[in-house]
Amino acid sequence: MAVAHMDESRRADETPHRYVLRLAEAKARAAVKEVRGAEIIIAADTVVVDGEHVLGKPLDTAEAQSMLKRLRGHTHQVYTAIAALRLPDGKLVTDLCVTDVPMRSYSDEEIELYARSGDPLDKAGAYAIQHPGFNPVESMAGCYAGVMGLPLCHLLRTLRKLDLPPAADTAMNCQAFLHYECPVSSAILRGEQVG
Repeated sequence: MAVAHMDESRRADETPHRYVLRLAEAKARAAVKEVRGAEIIIAADTVVVDGEHVLGKPLDTAEAQSMLKRLRGHTHQVYTAIAALRLPDGKLVTDLCVTDVPMRSYSDEEIELYARSGDPLDKAGAYAIQHPGFNPVESMAGCYAGVMGLPLCHLLRTLRKLDLPPAADTAMNCQAFLHYECPVSSAILRGEQVG
């Protein structure tokens, strides 16, 4: 695994889907000089979109608390883009997962406790859907793995475009690992746009 250090600033008038796809592609291309002997580079980027506002990672605890208060009690979207770069021929394939995320009405005290844990500081939108103590999400009807930052069914269909078939049942393994019965995995694997 390599970390691509780059400017993640959003360009003026850049839509959330164009922004997150651009970052995933840029990360894949930046990782070329960091890896040796690889055939494929996979990069991803995730942002939280609340109305017209794109929320990245909070700068500090205060900003994390502000983001969590903003998201509390209503639905926002999580955009996760994947870029797969095949090094021998330079072919790049991208995909985008958009998931509606309904947040529960957590209390100010829960926000403060979670923010002080430090967990939100490296998360887009200042939360981890899978955090067992905070549990920010009310219910899910979309790609849980996409909200975590790597939508595996989207990754699988991206790799298929590079003629890389799966060695396992990705959807079943993802659902078993996350303890989540995914209502959209079959549609995603059929190539449908979901979300």
